[in-house]
Amino acid sequence: MVNPFISKRVIFPPSEQKKFIIENKKTLDLSDEKLAYLLKINHRTLTNWKREKFSISLKAVKIILKKTDGKMPKNVEIKEAFWYANKGAKLGGLTVYKKYGKIGGDPEYRKKKWYEWWEKIGKFNPNEYFVAKKIVMPQKNTDLAEFIGIMIGDGGITKNQITVSLNYKTDKLYSIFVKNLIRKLFKINPSIYIRKNQSLTNIVVSRKRLVLFCKSLGLKIGDKLKQNLDIPQWIKKNKSFKIFCLRGLMDTDGCIFNECHKINEKKYCYHRLSFVSHSKQLRSSVFKILEELDFSPKIRNNRSVQLESRKDVIKYFNLISTNNPKHKKRFKYFLGGVGSGCPKRS
Repeated sequence: MVNPFISKRVIFPPSEQKKFIIENKKTLDLSDEKLAYLLKINHRTLTNWKREKFSISLKAVKIILKKTDGKMPKNVEIKEAFWYANKGAKLGGLTVYKKYGKIGGDPEYRKKKWYEWWEKIGKFNPNEYFVAKKIVMPQKNTDLAEFIGIMIGDGGITKNQITVSLNYKTDKLYSIFVKNLIRKLFKINPSIYIRKNQSLTNIVVSRKRLVLFCKSLGLKIGDKLKQNLDIPQWIKKNKSFKIFCLRGLMDTDGCIFNECHKINEKKYCYHRLSFVSHSKQLRSSVFKILEELDFSPKIRNNRSVQLESRKDVIKYFNLISTNNPKHKKRFKYFLGGVGSGCPKRS
């Protein structure tokens, strides 16, 4: 999912941002889900904008105004993303400068403390601190395939670290599953960092050997989208691996919702299961796998792959299922929970 916080921000007076969103939502006759889809954001982001927890992006405002043929409100300011950070950084830097006479704290104190640590602990076991720690590297199996799907969906890799970023509220239980899956696969206890102000739970493992192992499996270090993000070939060649990888992808970047229309004052709602990605290659692979599994997928708006029949949605939860309680809950709500079995792991 594209991060909506990289765009410039539109700063409304108090209560006006909420009013702007609600009024234009009524004008467009859209539900929250459909408005979020139109703006290419998560539903939780739209909720935070309505609560005025975060300022709305300029890009989103322009999309709304284009659809409603409206004009930019006169009582707003346009600011750069993270405009507030500069002020906070200056205040913090000034405090440090006043205390130490330079930025970065007291270097002599840091050297002293490092030397004390080295004499007491470090020099007796240097390999523990300066040599990459070993990890378990499992054979290719369904657990590993699901982990790859999770990483392709909500994962990120740097030179020394892997991270899975999930919603702090809606994915609270799913984050426990992901943590346990990583522990099961690599015999490592991930670190958990909660960013409530961003509604994020970051599941982090800082192991260079794990990064290299993930790279050997076909995952990308750095910006995934710029490196032809796709499902690795070893997964595409095995039906069970494809099913579990697809589950990991859907559990992170998928959603289940009702698409509703009014015809002659009567409301009609249709069940949808959607996978969203800005990688054309990844969308194509997901589409092909669903076809191979005898589903009837559709490409929508060049950004999502959808299952649009009740039969297909029920079949998905029977054949592929989910480990994300959020999806299970919505499935039960929309379709009565038909089909809850999980395929066996290998």
